[in-house]
Amino acid sequence: MVGRLDGKVAVITGGCSGIGLGTVELFVAEGACVVAADLQDEKGRMLEQRFPDTVRFSRCDVTFDDDLAKTMALAESSFGGLDILFNNAGHGGTPAGVSELSAEAWDKTFALLVRGPAMGMTHALPLMQKRGGGSIINTASIAGLQAGFGPLAYSSAKAAVIHMSRCAAAELSPQKIRVNAICPGLIATSIFGASMGLPREVADQMAAQIESIGPKIQPIPKSGLPEDIAAAALYLASDDSRFVTGTHIVVDGGITVGPRSAWDVNTPSPILAAMGITPEQAEQMRAQLLTAGATG
Repeated sequence: MVGRLDGKVAVITGGCSGIGLGTVELFVAEGACVVAADLQDEKGRMLEQRFPDTVRFSRCDVTFDDDLAKTMALAESSFGGLDILFNNAGHGGTPAGVSELSAEAWDKTFALLVRGPAMGMTHALPLMQKRGGGSIINTASIAGLQAGFGPLAYSSAKAAVIHMSRCAAAELSPQKIRVNAICPGLIATSIFGASMGLPREVADQMAAQIESIGPKIQPIPKSGLPEDIAAAALYLASDDSRFVTGTHIVVDGGITVGPRSAWDVNTPSPILAAMGITPEQAEQMRAQLLTAGATG
């Protein structure tokens, strides 16, 4: 099936690399016109050259209200309106824990990851009202669902995005605007290297390293790629999800289903390990119980 976004106009923040770029490419292939909002001027110009009739680049820092307003206005002036907003721009934020955290670092992280999407929704709203509805998609993270997948500020911000999406969905439902979030797992993008302060080129190369380890750490033995998240965004942007709002979709290869022992037969249960029972002994016990049940 193609053409699921025929006649639709989308704004995608962080649209020039990683998940954002993968989503721009998929949305265009499905018939949408797209404003790609980002700070990477050269990549933005290259996108416009690749898709001269369907993509416009907007230099946009989502922590600046005026940039967001300008980006939404470009969607209207270039393509006639706005149907889809994908608040995707992001960064790992401060790596500081509780003992090292500064108010400034916390505020910068939340300005990008929470205030940016919130104000994106605010500026998109009038345009979607003119179209009689729309779909807003916010990038959250599995770090917003469980501890251990990201730094304190980042994880807290992504948890806020999940709940913000739910609250906004309730508020905007009378206006036929759906709001949902996507929670990616380990996706091979440059965000990890960029969060470490590496130059953009080096961060992009680091994505290849992440791609190589993905199959080893989750139940689905493949690396998470931008197109996996783009496919979820397409579902939420299209009429296929017309009955879906106020929720989040986890796209993580199953990494959050439970500890490794839940899906890897070669990894002992932490409870059995604490009791000094080896995997071989556990298997013997299981076989004995099955035999007893069959004969009892």
